Amino acid sequence: MRREPAGDVGRAKEMDETLAEFFRRTILKIPMTEMMTVLKTWNFLSENQLQTVNFRQRKESIVQDLVLLCEENRASLNDAALLDIIYTQFHRHQKIWDVFQMSKGPGDDIDLFDMEQFKSSFKKILQRALKNVTVSFRDAEENSVWIRIAWGTQYKKPNQYKPAYVVYYSQTPYAFTSSSQLKSNLPLLGQALTVASKHHQIVKMDLRSRYLDSLKAIVFKQYNQSFETHNSTTSLQERSLGLDINMDSRIIHENKVEKERVQKVTQEIFGDYPQPRLEFAQYKLETKFKSDLNGGILAEREEPLRCLVKFSSPHLLEALKSLAPAGIADAPLSPLLTCIPNKRKNYFKIRDK
Repeated sequence: MRREPAGDVGRAKEMDETLAEFFRRTILKIPMTEMMTVLKTWNFLSENQLQTVNFRQRKESIVQDLVLLCEENRASLNDAALLDIIYTQFHRHQKIWDVFQMSKGPGDDIDLFDMEQFKSSFKKILQRALKNVTVSFRDAEENSVWIRIAWGTQYKKPNQYKPAYVVYYSQTPYAFTSSSQLKSNLPLLGQALTVASKHHQIVKMDLRSRYLDSLKAIVFKQYNQSFETHNSTTSLQERSLGLDINMDSRIIHENKVEKERVQKVTQEIFGDYPQPRLEFAQYKLETKFKSDLNGGILAEREEPLRCLVKFSSPHLLEALKSLAPAGIADAPLSPLLTCIPNKRKNYFKIRDK
């Protein structure tokens, strides 16, 4: 990296080798097909500066040129963190997101919300409790804010390469967090969220996915609007039933009636719109052994029987929606499978009543 003039030593320290390496690694992970889009969204480098870069050369050379331009603009750690937030927003599905729900205390009034006050309070709470932590923000759509937290310890600097992310929608009780390796910091993060958003307590919901937009749609019950993408006015009679015209008319009639029943039941349960995207649903079962027969190895067992069942699919809810129409399962499906959006959870514990 080139040296700054001697008269600006204080600013030169901001772009040391550690920061330059952070910029290099952040830019390096941006796919070339998205490079210009991400850089323009970042809006730190001017149009004229970007035109000086030859984007047809090797990626390593492109990255080096961009890092030099960042140094020329005297970029700070917060500028690099903002670029990382933008990259993460483009690739949000690469992380696993948990959902937290907050609540007001008894008799708490609804306060006027100020996003800048929220940011200031959130950052102060973390920095007072932990010496080495960096917090960066980026405002997003629908009155939401993305928060990037690089955790350190009392003795180690923040690790910029393993940050946690929080997405908070103002004036709602919900926050979405990327899973963090530092579980010990979760209580502090929860405290910062509740105090800054003026809530009383926070709990982790039994809901998790890679698809942040689908989680948001589920908790805000928006899936029947935001996921509506196709025409739902086609009548059941107009849909192809795939029947053999040479079949007996009585069989055709029975098949048609049954298929219409299955379609109707499926539509009543799932709606006639694409489902929010989840990859799995997990069920933990605990039950006592029951038998009318006397004796047996399990008859006097005090511990409950436990088992874990996990349904996985690239698009679980759409897969469940298609089971009955495809003839793979009877309609209606078990409420344990169809209640996922309404219950707002994909982790279930089933115990004896």
